[in-house]
Amino acid sequence: MALSTSSNFARPDDAFRAIVEAHRGLTEEQSADFDAALVLILANHIGDIGVLREAIGLAKRRMIDGQQQQQQQQ
Repeated sequence: MALSTSSNFARPDDAFRAIVEAHRGLTEEQSADFDAALVLILANHIGDIGVLREAIGLAKRRMIDGQQQQQQQQ
């Protein structure tokens, strides 16, 4: 299985909204714990270590790219 980076949702805004709403009323710590639990649940659902490693690498690259863009704007 290859990592899919295009939206698989018929209504992607609804998926984003559901995640945002799940954080409502949570403290920062609870929100971080929720994110960790959600990631582990979804990683287990994927069930493919290669895809998981690819997703981890992509997430790291996106974080680094975002940080570099912020630094350039300052």
